[in-house]
Amino acid sequence: MQENNQHIAALVSYPVYPAKMGGQKGIAFFYRYLSKLVSVTVISTRNNIKEDVDGVSLLPVISNSASRYYNPFLFFTLKRIMKERSISHLILEHPYYGWLGMMLRLFTRTTLIVHSHNIESLRFKSMGKWWWGILWNYEKLTHRIAHFSFFIQDDDREYAIKNFKLDPNKCTTITYGFELNGAPAQADKDIARQAILNQYSINADSLILLFNGTLDYQPNTDALDILLEQINPVWMAIPGFKYSLIICGNKLPERYAGLAAYRDKNIIYAGFVDDITTYFKGADIFINPVMDGGGIKTKVVEALGYNLSVLSTRNGAIGITQEITGDKMKIHDSENWEDFAKQVLTMKKGSTIPPAFFDHFYWGHIAEKAVKHLPI
Repeated sequence: MQENNQHIAALVSYPVYPAKMGGQKGIAFFYRYLSKLVSVTVISTRNNIKEDVDGVSLLPVISNSASRYYNPFLFFTLKRIMKERSISHLILEHPYYGWLGMMLRLFTRTTLIVHSHNIESLRFKSMGKWWWGILWNYEKLTHRIAHFSFFIQDDDREYAIKNFKLDPNKCTTITYGFELNGAPAQADKDIARQAILNQYSINADSLILLFNGTLDYQPNTDALDILLEQINPVWMAIPGFKYSLIICGNKLPERYAGLAAYRDKNIIYAGFVDDITTYFKGADIFINPVMDGGGIKTKVVEALGYNLSVLSTRNGAIGITQEITGDKMKIHDSENWEDFAKQVLTMKKGSTIPPAFFDHFYWGHIAEKAVKHLPI
């Protein structure tokens, strides 16, 4: 039930419905739960599909063309929508429409908020993009012109306060979340595990290891190379170690040839799966050797939420403190991949994720915090 008469419009420059990947889920679920508290209109691209929007009013009015990022006529479209719907707050998802947000702030009485999913310019810097500095200055300007900023994790918020010279009172952390407010029942996990064993003909006494991600994204591609060439050979050399590593994700580059060369090396390439929750519930350990890329790693939040043990690099666990994960997550600080691989043997798989995890990451609590911090 909605708490007040505030009406939020979210400006999203790419399709999020249906939500399949982590970034899409981060937006779709945030507004799904926010719409239980305030009115929400999502203004996005025409290639969104109007289904399963759960209380959100979806307006797919933005062109799918790359020119949408600099189309000046969008200003008039959004100005009309905001007037017709009495929009009180405009949230920019990412800084890319900063120019448009600035114009709407000048010509309407709407409160402007930037919802940052990472420090976008630093993410591109880590990927070696020469133009990251240009984006850095644009990103800084966008946050400075806004009335308020939401950041995905505390390190990003602190970085922006220091380097973008933001007022700490005008920033807060609104993290990526999880749909359940408690761990799934062990019976559900047992059913999921058996489904995986049956589908891939895995022996019941084998450890099921999981890696998941969009596989043409450079940080994930680098992590996949580490898994295949440095970590998996260590596992294969451990006497009596029975395991299967399942790799889920779409857009696998052609150079991997569907991972055919690894089929006799305990590697199973599942590709894009319709229901990743089966794998999160049924696997034993989530492996996350990601070294680059900004923001919180959504797949790690989901894995922990489904009570899956996680072995991760420090970068891969940004925004997820061990104080709220108990012994469900082990962080490896070095690039010694042999040691990383052997950590699997020390992981506790029968423990339960603490309730504190859901206090922090449940979407319902995140939405309540966001509404509390909406500037009046």
